[in-house]
Amino acid sequence: MGHGWQGAVLRLMRGKDFTFTVRAGERVSDRLHRVSFTDGGMLRATGTHPTMWVRLWFDNDGRPHQRGYTLVDADPSAGTFGIDFALHAGCASDWARSARPGDTVEATVQGSEFTVPDPLPSRLLVVGDPASRPAIDSLLEAMPLTPATVWFETTHPLDDDHLPRGGGVHHEVIRVPRRDDGAHLAETVRQALPGLLDDDSYLWIACDTTTTRFLASFARRQLSLPKERLHALGYWRAA
Repeated sequence: MGHGWQGAVLRLMRGKDFTFTVRAGERVSDRLHRVSFTDGGMLRATGTHPTMWVRLWFDNDGRPHQRGYTLVDADPSAGTFGIDFALHAGCASDWARSARPGDTVEATVQGSEFTVPDPLPSRLLVVGDPASRPAIDSLLEAMPLTPATVWFETTHPLDDDHLPRGGGVHHEVIRVPRRDDGAHLAETVRQALPGLLDDDSYLWIACDTTTTRFLASFARRQLSLPKERLHALGYWRAA
């Protein structure tokens, strides 16, 4: 399957292409399905980092369709990892439901960059939702001793079964129901940030594009947060 104009742009941006092979599939819940893969040599070529994600390519009625997914439990020595698929209508979810061992999917690595701050921040402030939950998990695991506050937007009661797991003794997860196309999350975080940000804290935002841009702009312009202490990436666009 060709990747169309999007693939051409990614090649110009030095994207690296790989083919992943399905090892197994596991229904984690009614809304979540995990597929494990062998990496086709990717992890050896690229290395790994917290929040690492790849672009998978699917056929959408004859047209190439790409979506970004975070790696789960990546094992560079074995060349394996998993990906969690939210189950809803769409070609990516349909592919995940039907994937069987030996099936393959094409992937491109481009755009996934993150380095754990050095020195570690005094506090980690995280804004996300089910789409970025695997990335949040890896972020918290990378800094287990750093106090963290996570605002986690939920869209369904079953999302409570898969809140960020954290694991650190000072990790707090605040559940925020999605309302008004993300405006409720944006306002909740906007009100809380001034009292939590200090000169050594770090803000990581990954939710819908509109909310991500609003909060990143607020932190930079209103709170004077320097760019080296802010990471913001819109994970999806609201319809």
